[in-house]
Amino acid sequence: MGAGVLLTDPEQRVLLVEPVYQDTWLLPGGIVEAGESPRAGAFREVHEELGLRMEPGRLLVVDWGSKRPDGGDSLNWLFAGSPVAEAEIRLQAEELRAWAWCTPAEVDRLAHPRIAREIAAALTALREGHTLYLENGHPVDQADQPPTTQ
Repeated sequence: MGAGVLLTDPEQRVLLVEPVYQDTWLLPGGIVEAGESPRAGAFREVHEELGLRMEPGRLLVVDWGSKRPDGGDSLNWLFAGSPVAEAEIRLQAEELRAWAWCTPAEVDRLAHPRIAREIAAALTALREGHTLYLENGHPVDQADQPPTTQ
């Protein structure tokens, strides 16, 4: 299970990070530890990766994913973040190469397609004031869609 935080600036650009262990960019976040809530894990990861301490925000997106390389499923939780003072950002050099404020077009270019879809959905949820449920990065209208089966 993973959890991340959507941080935006006044121009609605998204803060992405470039991990040292892969070629695509991500939202700040990571794996939720045993006994840790997704919300607590997301904000712990933001502190570890960027040196930021912030008040937890509301849940924006839950995304279920199938067919991971290890054969298991994934569940990713995205939460709203607080305003960020750029001067306070301190990258965790062991895990991250860089960070950047990104437009939607830059997110589409830098992030894995599923992550880009999650971010687009999270921006919609933030703007519209609700939470979205996704499957493999695609919004699901629970009223119209049967559950996905394997």
